[in-house]
Amino acid sequence: MSYYFVSYIKIIDKDEYQKYVNEVDIVSAKYNGKYLALDDHPKLLEGNWNYTRTVIIEFRTEKEFNDWYYSKEYQSILRHRLNASSCDTILIKGKSPLNIY
Repeated sequence: MSYYFVSYIKIIDKDEYQKYVNEVDIVSAKYNGKYLALDDHPKLLEGNWNYTRTVIIEFRTEKEFNDWYYSKEYQSILRHRLNASSCDTILIKGKSPLNIY
């Protein structure tokens, strides 16, 4: 079962955010994180949208996600994202279509 890290981001300081971007791909790959989507202009279908970016990263297991998110490498760059933006992030547990209900 896969786990999906979903982040809704409103970038406030592009230069500070870029410090995060410069390193996050390398750290994510080390922990088997696979980018599924990154969109700065999603199509709003319902509700209100107050973000500038959406990111979805897939991890094969919750352990791989935890190893990535709580790693020293990720925590050292996470501060750039948090200082440069307002974020809402969630972890979603995937289900197979056969077990949807």
